Amino acid sequence: MNTKLKDKVLFVSGASRGIGLAIAVRAGKEGGRVAVAAKTATPHPKLPGTIFTAAEEIERAGGKALPLVCDIRDEESVKSAIQKTVEKFGGIDIVVNNASAISLTDTQNTTLKKYNLMHEINARGTWLVTKYALPYLIESGRKNRNPHILNISPPLTIKEQWFSGHVAYSIAKYNMSLCILGWAGEFREHRIAANALWPVTAIDTAALNMLDNLLASKSRTPQIVADAAQLILTKDSTHFSGNFVLDEVILREHGQTEFDHYLVTPGNRDLALDYFIEEEVFNKLKLLWKEDAKKKDPKL
Repeated sequence: MNTKLKDKVLFVSGASRGIGLAIAVRAGKEGGRVAVAAKTATPHPKLPGTIFTAAEEIERAGGKALPLVCDIRDEESVKSAIQKTVEKFGGIDIVVNNASAISLTDTQNTTLKKYNLMHEINARGTWLVTKYALPYLIESGRKNRNPHILNISPPLTIKEQWFSGHVAYSIAKYNMSLCILGWAGEFREHRIAANALWPVTAIDTAALNMLDNLLASKSRTPQIVADAAQLILTKDSTHFSGNFVLDEVILREHGQTEFDHYLVTPGNRDLALDYFIEEEVFNKLKLLWKEDAKKKDPKL
């Protein structure tokens, strides 16, 4: 089975900026062909990047790109984007469900409009994109092209602390992970892998900077998620499915020991933990961070 990304066709939602863009560009470096599916066709006054600037970046990296205006809340928009991808590239091998909406508000302060937005994008949109890409993923499996679905969503740890304070957001995000749990079994016979990926730390995106500049300074770049995604998407789809992966953990499992190049603020290892990360995992990683720092400076 060909597990490399060269000439593979990826459909990436929310790929005009942030994590989605980083994953798309990383695939481009490997020679992938990427459908950049996002809403932003003209520059946003506060957020950088459009589907066209993303496509240019992917092609500069060595890949091929198809910029597509796509609102994953709209069925016809999704169907059209999937069809255009197939017409341009001849099929779809990989779906990355990255597009997401966030509002870290409690029940009383979450408007119905915000609730609907998060569920229409995070939960329904993820399901909708995958539904219409599925016939092509099945065909990819028949051709031994190593089809994958990757959701950018958290581990399925059902604890009060991950829901209280932002119930609407958490259940919308966990819906993406529940899809992975189901799809791993549903699509196994078609040789399609379904996995989730989540960052250990806060990730520096334009949206995070709008929410909290201090938090952004204690974050890592989206490149760490992209590097982890590349490892997942090049695994044998018949043997690696149904996993809830953390970015740094999988990179360390594959022998990576250097992580400072992902730091937004050079030298600042006082990193902000992302939501949904278990304390046990965090404590193990903190020890590793201390060990890494001592190797660089024995005086610490």
